[in-house]
Amino acid sequence: MPTISPVLLLIIGLAAGILSGMFGIGGGVIIVPALILLGFTQLQANGTSLAVLILPVGLFAVINYYQAGKLKLYIAFLCAIGLMIGGFFGAKIALGIPATTLKQAYGVFLLYVAYRFADPRSWLAELRGQPAAPSPSENDDVKVVWYLILGVGLIAGVLSGMFGIGGGLIIVPALITLLHFDQKLAQGTSLGALLLPVGIGGLIEYANNGQLDINAALPVAIGLLFGAFAGSKIALNLPAKTIKRLYAIFVLILGVWFILQPILQPPTTS
Repeated sequence: MPTISPVLLLIIGLAAGILSGMFGIGGGVIIVPALILLGFTQLQANGTSLAVLILPVGLFAVINYYQAGKLKLYIAFLCAIGLMIGGFFGAKIALGIPATTLKQAYGVFLLYVAYRFADPRSWLAELRGQPAAPSPSENDDVKVVWYLILGVGLIAGVLSGMFGIGGGLIIVPALITLLHFDQKLAQGTSLGALLLPVGIGGLIEYANNGQLDINAALPVAIGLLFGAFAGSKIALNLPAKTIKRLYAIFVLILGVWFILQPILQPPTTS
């Protein structure tokens, strides 16, 4: 695996951490592309990213969200169980078959998520000076169907194992859609689920196949720890509408990257 400056890895971790704290994601969606650009193969980047995320790098951010009342522990626990199980199978898939088609399908999904969160019709109405339709607010009376939330965690876990991401890109929109959580509550709950070592199954699979660089993972993890704290502070002090639109732009960029990266990057051997 390529040798990368620890300072550069620390900067990658800080950037990933800020976005992690702001949007309730694990940070792997930044770490994996960055490592690939620096010479890692997809599988090496996946394994190293999961090694970073196995540590409680979101601890300070989770504390911030919890103190602000933006964390549902029971929901986070159910998601975490699904993540742990799904991550093992996601790693098996990634190590066993070419992931190009699934990666591009994931990119299409991200474009859909970006559309939902940007809500361009409301945005256009605002620009025209027209009143926007009210968006659903947090509803504590929504019945929590445990197996549905567990299923969300499983799907997020499979994608986590396949692509080395934390799973928050699935969990956050799912909680908003299914449980009517507000943006910040969904983000805090997602980070709470990711605080546990949910990627251990996938990590073991990657490690057993030599697709892990622990020396690269450690400085990224340190940067992620402090970056997530800063990101959560930013998110909790911004209007929910602004957070949703920033999130939409961020996911849109990621979706385009996931679709185009397999086309633009020449094939590599793992």
